[in-house]
Amino acid sequence: MTRRLVLLAAAVCPALFAAEDFFFIQLTDPQFGMYASNKGFEQETANLEFAVAAVNRLKPAFVVVTGDLIHQDGNAQQLAEYRRIMAKVRPETPVYSLPGNHDVGLEPTAETLAAYRKALGKDYYSFRSGPVYGIVLNSPLIYSPAKAPGEFQKQESWLREELKKAKASGAPHIIVFQHHPFFIKDVDEKDVYENIPRERRTAYLNLLRDHGVKFVFTGHYHQNATPRYGDMEIVVTGPVGKPLRGAKSGFRVVKITPAGVEHKYYDFGDLPAKP
Repeated sequence: MTRRLVLLAAAVCPALFAAEDFFFIQLTDPQFGMYASNKGFEQETANLEFAVAAVNRLKPAFVVVTGDLIHQDGNAQQLAEYRRIMAKVRPETPVYSLPGNHDVGLEPTAETLAAYRKALGKDYYSFRSGPVYGIVLNSPLIYSPAKAPGEFQKQESWLREELKKAKASGAPHIIVFQHHPFFIKDVDEKDVYENIPRERRTAYLNLLRDHGVKFVFTGHYHQNATPRYGDMEIVVTGPVGKPLRGAKSGFRVVKITPAGVEHKYYDFGDLPAKP
């Protein structure tokens, strides 16, 4: 993909969805610096500018960016470029960012968490938008709590209370957003870089399931996957930034209809004229 794709947005995006549909857009892994191994981020700039142009034409209810905003945690230039481009999202569209392992480290510490919070705000929180009760988690803490056990416990305690509030709210859809998938193919798969360790995986899945969560939207894998845990779908979305394993850069559109939640991944080179 090149910068010229930004110019295509005007031609292909306006007819994607009818005005009456409630939908949001998930972006993930813009990961400034990955293409050039932290020696620049020209391609990441082109990709995210294209995505933001599409967002502004589609006018979703909100945008969520599920982590790995940058490639090198603490890199001020990468972070500044991410913030510069995301500031172009139309002010009527809320943007919800959350941390990935490249933002706070594979093993988060009090220092990396403090730096993230200073630059971007809370790393776990909730929001309400129409029929959606969104719960945003810091999954690097779940992946590896060893260097910040107090922060891990704080988030887990908060999550338990927030799930109770969400269930009591009567919201039609309680949706969780985080960076790491709990698993890629099978809930019992071995622990690898791409998933949440089994030591915590099933406990979290059961906690979410027991409070009515049907969808968990994630990134991290740099390609798409949709494994299931009972009636819960773990939606693994391909990257805005550099794709892996033959995937293509793009974003996911999630539509809420009377029938339920529908979602589809669109790569940047093949956006349809309508859904």
